[in-house]
Amino acid sequence: MATQTLTEQNFDEVVAGNNVVLVDFWADWCGPCKAFAPTYEASSEKHSDVVYGKVDTEDQQGLASAANIRSIPTIMAFREGVLVFAQPGALPPAALEDLVTQVKALDMAEVRKQLAEQSGAEEPTGRARAAE
Repeated sequence: MATQTLTEQNFDEVVAGNNVVLVDFWADWCGPCKAFAPTYEASSEKHSDVVYGKVDTEDQQGLASAANIRSIPTIMAFREGVLVFAQPGALPPAALEDLVTQVKALDMAEVRKQLAEQSGAEEPTGRARAAE
């Protein structure tokens, strides 16, 4: 499966409508992004059950801002609509393969349980306290 261009118009639909979605936030001027592109494309050919999306941060600045992208490339992984991984930096082929394997193996009932526990027990962050 080839990579798919994600935009503000289709991002939520793609993420919500697929079991596993990887997203590569990139830009044409970014050397590491261009170097990572063949690795990402090759991985997409191996995993037809995973959607490999690409967000051009220059063209989709609102989406990049909403995703809090501060450095590119940034890789995000979603499972059943839940963000389960986000990390700036290009991944070597073996690390990307490991990421795909781990995301597919997640126990989403446990992930959702942990998220529910965290959201109920979290205190305000230091940033929020500083704003008070």
